[in-house]
Amino acid sequence: MPTPTTLSRRSFLRPHLAPAAAPAMVSSASGLEPYTGPWTKQEAGHLLARATFGATFETLRTATEQGLEATLDQLLTELPLPTPPIAEEDDGITPAGESWTEYAYPENVGERIVAVRIRKNSFRSWLNKLRVEEGISARETMVLFWHDHFANDLYQDVRWNYLHSTLLRENAFGDFRQLVKDVTVDPVMLAFLNGNQNTVRRPNENYARELLELFTVGKGPQVGPGDYTNYTEEDVVAMARSLTGWRTQRTFASDVTLPLTAEFVPARHDAEAVQLSPRFGSIQFPSTGETTYQRLVDLIFEKDAAAEFLARKLYRWFVYYEITDAVEANVIQPLAALLRANDYVVGPVVRTLLGSQHFFDVQSQGPMIKHPIQYVVGLVRQFAVIPVNPNNPDQQFYNALFVRADQMGMGDFRAPSVSGWPAFYQEPLFYRSWINSSTLALRNKMINNLFRRTPGIQGYGVVDFSLLALVRQFPDPVALWPMIDEWVSLLFPRPIPEGQREALRELLLPGLPETQWSVEYATLLANPNDEGLATSLENNLRRMVRAMTEMPEYQLI
Repeated sequence: MPTPTTLSRRSFLRPHLAPAAAPAMVSSASGLEPYTGPWTKQEAGHLLARATFGATFETLRTATEQGLEATLDQLLTELPLPTPPIAEEDDGITPAGESWTEYAYPENVGERIVAVRIRKNSFRSWLNKLRVEEGISARETMVLFWHDHFANDLYQDVRWNYLHSTLLRENAFGDFRQLVKDVTVDPVMLAFLNGNQNTVRRPNENYARELLELFTVGKGPQVGPGDYTNYTEEDVVAMARSLTGWRTQRTFASDVTLPLTAEFVPARHDAEAVQLSPRFGSIQFPSTGETTYQRLVDLIFEKDAAAEFLARKLYRWFVYYEITDAVEANVIQPLAALLRANDYVVGPVVRTLLGSQHFFDVQSQGPMIKHPIQYVVGLVRQFAVIPVNPNNPDQQFYNALFVRADQMGMGDFRAPSVSGWPAFYQEPLFYRSWINSSTLALRNKMINNLFRRTPGIQGYGVVDFSLLALVRQFPDPVALWPMIDEWVSLLFPRPIPEGQREALRELLLPGLPETQWSVEYATLLANPNDEGLATSLENNLRRMVRAMTEMPEYQLI
């Protein structure tokens, strides 16, 4: 991954249009009191930009019309699980058009290699298709949040990853404590952090360490050798012993009867009680065999630090990376208390945060840089880009989106470490690490390909979209300035200065009077079959909108 440069959040990209507005810092004074201010496209767009993979004109209009409470209800509604991913070509055992999640692998090694490739591409494509089509729902955003929280790899038996993704999806707004329990014995995590090698004879501390440091309470200030305030090295060693006995079963095989779940083997488990440090009350923690891991997670969650740790991660995901003393007091601690009061069910906490005065503070709007998946998927969603290459299946289109985001630094199941993506935790850059000379060039290249004479997505081929079709949905498409302002509301987190609006008008109508747009659009309405005029208006719109995607504001949410 390219080395990030220290670029400021609003000066990394300088458009030819006009100077960018001054950066805003998130206010620390406001808290979790319900937001009661204006509800316009700006506030609705802010909520959708943070809770989904970018507002579309349709979702922005719906959210604006139905109001904050109804939009929050819709965002956090529990949805049925999506249809499983399918194989668009025969993978040697799964017929084309059917889901490979219920099929094993071919016995022939060569065919098995082909099947792995087909299934990996199918799975990645499926994830992006869900994001593109998500509507007003925060579920896929939360699935990605949990994927960052419990970062892991893509395995040869992709069915493991599908089941893991389903686990995150089923618990997107659910019980954090139960999710930690389930992940602890999930085959993907057992393999990733060597839990399947953790035995009474040879304890492995990898998962126990990350369970404490990254998944639950986090490291506090180090106050002594091996003492991180919330836990000690002594606790890591002891808890590793308590977690022994679990292993994955051989799944990369042709026998479909082999279970995909993990199994507990009593002979591999340390049945002795373990001694915990004073950070856990100096207790002797006994084994109860197969249920020991569940009781251990319950013990960890007795510490207030577990709720505080998750509250800070949610804040950095949805609001801003900087947590000042005032934010800690006014937002983090009340969120943590709410999480504990709801017995660690996350949905009410997310709703309170997204519906708070702090979240909608005008200074909270626009200081975050889009992460690569937001950027790539958002482009496709906002411009209603569709695959039209007759030589490539649609699945390849969505897989190309994975490749584009991965090259920019954020590929599914390709986080650089178990800590997740550094933009969400690593000082001092945080989100700014998404932008450097290499990744910015890749973002610009995607724009260039999309807005060339024959639009395309690298790795897929020809695509299509119509800005004029989107404009036809606007409330007042005939009027120039309301039409431009609709694009500003859709693509930018905040209104832009008058000089930038005027520059956009000049790009749309170079050297022409303001009335030209109204005249030509009205003429098209009267002559809807005038393809030459429709093409001219589309080209003018693409010139203006492309320039908007090159402005720094488009990189922000």
